Amino acid sequence: MWSLLSSAAVLLAGVSTAAAYPNPEGCTGDCFTHDPSVVRRTDGTYFRFSTLDLISIRTAPSLSGPWTDVGSVIQGESIIDLDGNDVLWAPDVSYIRGLYYCLYAVSTSGSQNSAIGYATSSTMEPGSWTDQGEILTSSSSSPYNAIDPSLVNGTGADEFYLTWGSYWGDIYQAAAAIDTTYIYPSGNQAQIAYNSPDDGNYEEGSFTYYHDGYFYLFLSVGACCTYDPLPAAGTEYHVVVCRSESVTGPYVDESGTACTAGGGTTILASHDEVYAPGGQGVFNDPVYGDVLYYHYLNTSIGLDYDDSKFGWNVINWGANGWPSL
Repeated sequence: MWSLLSSAAVLLAGVSTAAAYPNPEGCTGDCFTHDPSVVRRTDGTYFRFSTLDLISIRTAPSLSGPWTDVGSVIQGESIIDLDGNDVLWAPDVSYIRGLYYCLYAVSTSGSQNSAIGYATSSTMEPGSWTDQGEILTSSSSSPYNAIDPSLVNGTGADEFYLTWGSYWGDIYQAAAAIDTTYIYPSGNQAQIAYNSPDDGNYEEGSFTYYHDGYFYLFLSVGACCTYDPLPAAGTEYHVVVCRSESVTGPYVDESGTACTAGGGTTILASHDEVYAPGGQGVFNDPVYGDVLYYHYLNTSIGLDYDDSKFGWNVINWGANGWPSL
């Protein structure tokens, strides 16, 4: 382990001086997370949902904690009959018309035989969730991989879009109708972000957030989630962003490069003791305003999956509308 962490420190030495990324704000209590999704209930309780443990639930009185593990969304296994239905990935939780919707992914590492499912609850408490089953599936014949789902509200009250994807074809989007507890994606699926596989910087973990006339598409780019051996410096997980005036795109980065042509302005990357941040989302906090949250590894602790920690930083929206931390 010493040699692995020392190698990471050497690789990061140049990165930390090249970009002024802030260190994560504080986290106390149970700070393990991967692919977090954060929601604040009306009573002021913060809920943090994570990959694994059938979508684990942790609660806290504030973003910084102390966080407590209280259970999971799904009990036993997902009703989706697919390999991996007992270890669920990449939650995305939204509050819509009095219900919380928790989207999740069912798959196994390196497989395109995947599904996006969801559960509903009126409280978010463990034991209150009803597993509603699948929304979308993929196979080796699909142009995409049906994992890493997220929902975004368009410009109309009842206008929703489902965004998903990882590696195969990167990021796709489709309109979605939500009727009571049911989510129905349209068949009009469109690719909205793509990196050539030749550069190895695959994209996943998409999250769309509306701010001041633009929809911002945040993406996790690069190698994840095991780092032994370490990938080439700069090719590990990092967070980029593109934007569009329309929820359906086209999305471009700050330089004008299309997100479907490898575009993406880096907003957070490895620096100091922070390594491979990603799995991000954006949350409007009543105290801090807009916040980017994510998972990351700390090179002084370890680079194993179980060492993944919860990080967050306040977003500053510049005069040109592009975010920085």
